[in-house]
Amino acid sequence: MTTFVKTFAPAFPNLANRFFEEYEHQAKANQFSLPAVNVLENEATFELHLAAPGLEKTDFTLNVHEKTLTISAEKKNVEAEAKPHFSRKEFDFSTFKRAFTLPKSVDVDNIVATYTNGVLHVTLPKLEEAKPKEPRAVAVALAD
Repeated sequence: MTTFVKTFAPAFPNLANRFFEEYEHQAKANQFSLPAVNVLENEATFELHLAAPGLEKTDFTLNVHEKTLTISAEKKNVEAEAKPHFSRKEFDFSTFKRAFTLPKSVDVDNIVATYTNGVLHVTLPKLEEAKPKEPRAVAVALAD
């Protein structure tokens, strides 16, 4: 009996640690991570592209408050499977929330968002005064 305790005891913490490490890894894998974002700028707009596959357009919420754009999503999946003498339910809730501080040059009243092929496209138009102006000639007058 003493031999069993001595040989098993040192191995038990390793076995327990591996179990919890695998559980933590699996739990992290099931969570929805923050989507990657590309920010593009051209003369007339800023554009945000968020990679968020597996969602639907109704899962997104976009809010603008002062100069902060908040984009969030919540996905709830409920699957049920019933077999003789057996039933199973799996609940899957995935959420994220990202906030972006907008430059003063953004026209917050005309922001547009579309969701296509797993990518949320947010177009942030620039205010007219922030757009680049065409160069103009300045006449030189003779001084008297």
